[in-house]
Amino acid sequence: MEADILVDGYNVIKNNLMFQALETKNLAEARTLLVRQLKNRYRHTTHRVIVVFDGSDKIEQVSHDDHIRIIFSCYNQTADSVIARLAVEARKAGRKVEMYSDDVEVQHNVVAQGGNIHTTSQLTRQLNSAPRDVAHRSMHRQAMRRQYGIDPMYKDETEHRPSPGKKKKKPAHRYKAQRYK
Repeated sequence: MEADILVDGYNVIKNNLMFQALETKNLAEARTLLVRQLKNRYRHTTHRVIVVFDGSDKIEQVSHDDHIRIIFSCYNQTADSVIARLAVEARKAGRKVEMYSDDVEVQHNVVAQGGNIHTTSQLTRQLNSAPRDVAHRSMHRQAMRRQYGIDPMYKDETEHRPSPGKKKKKPAHRYKAQRYK
C-alpha cells in the first residue's frame, strides 16, 4: 500500500540538535537540509513525502523538490491544520498515513484518521541511518569476520587461555644460520 509521509517541518527543525545549530544561523538552510535528507532517504520508494511549514502568504504555497512536496501554509492557517487535512485526504484516497511530529494535537488528529505517528527523533534516526540493505550486509560481514577469526575488533576468550599444564614453545627461527653470517 502506498503511503503518505507527512512531516511537520519546523517541529523537526526545532526539536533536533542536528537542525537547531543550523537554524540559529539560517532557517532557510535548515529547511533545505531537511528536504535534502528526506530526498536521500525516500528516493527509492513510492511513498509521497510531504513536508509542511508554517507560512505567511495569503495563499498556501506548494512546490516540489524532486519527489518531495513542500507546503507553506497560508497566514491564517497552521502547519498542523494542513497536516490534519492531508491525512484526511490520504485516507479517503486509500493511502496509508505516517506522520512525524512531536506536537500532541496533530498526533491526535492523524491517529483519528487511522494514521501512524512517529516522533521527530525517530525521523532523524532514520535520516542518519544506513539503508536497510546496507545495514544488513554490514552486520552479515561482521558476523562472518568473527566466525572466521578475521575481525581485529573481536577477541575470542578461548584464543587467549593457555591450556593447563603445557608451556608455550618458543618459535624456531628458520633463518638462524643466515643471521650470524
